[in-house]
This record gives sequence, C-alpha cells and structure tokens, in this order.
Amino acid sequence: MNEEKLSKRLEVVASYIPKGAILGDIGSDHAYLPCYAFLNGMITKGIAGEVAEGPLQSAKKQISKNHLNGALEARKGDGLEVIQPNEVTCITIAGMGGSLIRSILDKGKSKLLGVERLILQPNIGASTIREWLIENNWELIAEEILEEDKKIYEVLVAEKGIPQKPYQNIEQELLLGPFLLKEKNSIFIKKWTHELKHWERILNQLQEAGETPENRLRKEELEKKIEIVKGALT
Repeated sequence: MNEEKLSKRLEVVASYIPKGAILGDIGSDHAYLPCYAFLNGMITKGIAGEVAEGPLQSAKKQISKNHLNGALEARKGDGLEVIQPNEVTCITIAGMGGSLIRSILDKGKSKLLGVERLILQPNIGASTIREWLIENNWELIAEEILEEDKKIYEVLVAEKGIPQKPYQNIEQELLLGPFLLKEKNSIFIKKWTHELKHWERILNQLQEAGETPENRLRKEELEKKIEIVKGALT
C-alpha cells in the first residue's frame, strides 16, 4: 500500500470523499489516504492527524516525498484536537474499534462545525457508531461491507440530516446496518454466520457456568443478538 495504491478498505473510504473536500484524516498513519485523495483530485487540502510521534513523522515524510507540503499538513494530537471548527468539510477515521471512533467523535464534537460528511471505518463495533450518529443528529447515508486479508470491515458514511431516516426496525438495524441488511450480500452473510456461531458457543459456556446475576444479564444480551441475527439470515 502507498499513496498511489491504497488497501481495498481505504479505497472504499476514499470513494466516499466528496470532490473538492477539505479532508481531516484522523489516525492517518503514513498519510496514504490524504496523499492519494489529493493526487487523484478528490480534495483541495488535507490534514493528517496522528497521536504518536512515529506515525506522525511517517506522515510528514510521505507528504514531503510527494511535494504536497502546501496542500497537506501532518499534525500531532489526540483525535479531533488536530483540527479547528470550520477547518475541514470531511472527516475520515479508519482502522480503529467502534468504541474508540465513538469516543473520538464525542470528545471532539465542537470541532465538527463545518463538517459536511463523516466516513468511518470501524474494525469492530459498528453498532456503537450508529448509535452515536443517531444521538448527535447525523444521518447514515451509505454503508459498505468488504473483506480483505481474511478480515471483514464495514464503512459508514454520514451527513447532517434526519438521523432516524434509514431505520425501520431500529434494534435490528443498529446491529446489522440498515443498508447492509437490505443488500445482504455474501460478505454480510459470512460475517453474521460466524458471529452467530461464536455467540452460541459463549451462550453454551454461560449456561454450563451456572446462574449469577452477571451471567443472567450476559445471557439475555446474547439471546437477543442471536434472535436478531437468526431473523436476518433466514
């Protein structure tokens, strides 16, 4: 992977960047995504944010190597600390857990002023992001599910709008994704078949472990998820 050829999951993320956007790429690593987006005429400017010194230096080197210092800037900071309100129009956060992405968005709410689109690629826990979007008046406008190197990823795209709009059965669709559930492609089926087997194994272990208040609560949660997924897969 480099600034000319992205990984499959980052290619999907890039495909949702609006033309002419000013990009804030949070957790940018080598700044491959902003470099690629600028070199392909997708963005006019970009900020690559990194919390750790090593990846920050990698991002700076990548920007310099491509002679993009006038258009792109690598900044050190935690989450959305690296941008100011009204500074970017599109934010990408890719390659983290859903809970961490949610936390970054929540801590940086004041920095989202002027942001027109969020493109979020959680490695796990997409449902917690969908919940945050609803709670904060962001409307989910697109989702994709893909497999790369034997791992399955989801990409969520949101804009300010009517947060409830894509949902008919909110409990089911928060977990599975309203757009992904409609499409129900082979990768979706593969992911949730695997999750279902995993949860059923845990449920069996909990049933063998005996009854405690904690076990009972965990069992109820799992039974509910199993019921939702079975309903979607049949």
